[in-house]
Amino acid sequence: MSGRIDSNRAVPSRRTFLVASGMGVAGLQFGTPGMVLGRDSNNPGQPKRSARSTILFFLCGGASHIDTWDMKPDAPAEFRGPFQPIASRVPGVRLCEHLPKLAEQAQHLAVINSVGNSVSTNDHHAGYYYQLTGHQPDPTFLSMGNDRTPQPDDWPFMGSVVASRRPPHPNLINAITLPHKPSRAPYTRPGQFAARIGVEHDPLYLMGNRDTPLTFQVPALTLQADVNHPRLHARRALLNTIDEARRDLDQVRAVQTYATHEEKALGLLASAETTRAFDLLDEPEAVRARYGETTNGMSLLMARRLVEAGVPFITVFWLEDQAIANRCKSAGGWDTHGNNFNCLKEFLLPEFDQALSGLLGDLHDRGLLDETLVMVTSEMGRKPRIGDPRSGGESGAGRDHWTHCMSVLMAGGGVQGGQTYGSSDRIAAYPADRPVTPADVTHTVYHAMGIDDLEATDREGRPFSLLAEGAPILSLF
Repeated sequence: MSGRIDSNRAVPSRRTFLVASGMGVAGLQFGTPGMVLGRDSNNPGQPKRSARSTILFFLCGGASHIDTWDMKPDAPAEFRGPFQPIASRVPGVRLCEHLPKLAEQAQHLAVINSVGNSVSTNDHHAGYYYQLTGHQPDPTFLSMGNDRTPQPDDWPFMGSVVASRRPPHPNLINAITLPHKPSRAPYTRPGQFAARIGVEHDPLYLMGNRDTPLTFQVPALTLQADVNHPRLHARRALLNTIDEARRDLDQVRAVQTYATHEEKALGLLASAETTRAFDLLDEPEAVRARYGETTNGMSLLMARRLVEAGVPFITVFWLEDQAIANRCKSAGGWDTHGNNFNCLKEFLLPEFDQALSGLLGDLHDRGLLDETLVMVTSEMGRKPRIGDPRSGGESGAGRDHWTHCMSVLMAGGGVQGGQTYGSSDRIAAYPADRPVTPADVTHTVYHAMGIDDLEATDREGRPFSLLAEGAPILSLF
C-alpha cells in the first residue's frame, strides 16, 4: 500500500500503522470467521480436535537437507559429505550426528523428506514466497529477481490466514513474528504478509538482536522516554478528536483499517498482559539454558510464552550471525555457499539443536505439545553435489541452492511423532516416494489448526479459494 488512496485523498503513512509491512489491501471477506473446529475425515460426524497454536521455525538461507535429516550415507563421497547419521529414540528416524539433543526428541518428530518445490528463479525471494504461502511464485519473480518486493495482491502468508480465521486476541495480535523481518530493506522477502486479505491480518514484529538475546522490541509499540501512560491516554483523546474531524472525508476501507490498528496499538501499549508476555526475565535460568541463551533460542522460548498467552500463530525467522558471514559465503545463516560442513558443525547445528530440542521438550513437559503444531522449514534445500562455483568449486566445500527437493519437520498439533514420511532418491536430489509440494504442507498446517474452509471473497464480491492447489497430508495425523 502506498501513502495515498488516489491522487486527491491522502491516508496515514506506514509509520503510523501497527504492523511493519504496510503492504495489505483491506476488505476481503471470509467464509466462516473464527472457525476452530473442522470435521474428522475418518469420522465425518465427529468434530476434529484442532491445534490452538502453530510455531513456524524458518531456517533463513536454505537449510541443507542432505546434511541434517535426509542423509545419504551410501551415496558417493562427492554427495554425502563427512557427516554420519545417528540413531534416534525411534527406529527408522535418523538425524545428523551433530543433532544429538534433537535425536532424543525424535518420538515427537515427523520428518517429511519428499517436498518438491522447484521454482524457475532458484532464489531466496521465490523460496520464501512458495514456502510461506503455498503458492508457486508468479513470473515477476523471474523477471524482477531481488527487486520483486512484496505486493498488495500477493497471496497471503499462512500465518495471516490462520490469524484471520481465529477470534481477535484480547490483548495481543493473532500472528506474531520474531526476531526480525527478512530481509534487509529494500529487499524484503515476499510471502510473510497478509497482502490481499488485508493489512489488519499482518503479523506484529518483535525485533531482537544477537548482542542482547533476552530483549525484544516492537518498534510500533515502543513508548518514547517522555511518554508515560497519562500522556498516552491524552494522545488517544487527541486522536479521537482528529478522527471525528476527518470522518466525513475519509469513509474508505484503508482509513478504517488504520483506525483498527491505531486502537490496537494503544491498547497493547497500555496492557500489563503485553508487558508480562514479552518479559523473558520471568523465566528461570534453567529454562533459558534449556533453549540456549542465543537470540534464536530465546525467540523459541518467547514463542512458547506466546502459545501460553493464546496467540494462534508465531513465526521465528532464524537470525543470521554476521560474524560467520565471510566464513560461510553467506549472510551468516543457512545459505552455506562455502565451507558448508564447518559452518554447520561449528555454528548452525549446535544452536539449532539446543533451541529446537529445548522447545519440544518444554512444550511436552508443560502439556502443550498436543495442542501446538511446530513446523521447521526453509526456502529451499542445498545442492546434493558438493562444490559451488561461487566459492571455489569443490575445494570451497559449499553447497549451492537446490529447489527440487527439501525436507520439512513437524511435531505436535495432532501430528504423529516418530515417523518419516516419503523419501528422496539416492542422492537427495528429487522426491522419490510419496512426493508432496509446499501447497500440501500449507494445507497440512491449516488442517492441524482446524481451518477447512478457505473460501474468500474479493472486493467485488466474487468468491475464490485462498489455496486451491494441494491437500493436507492426512496420514501424518
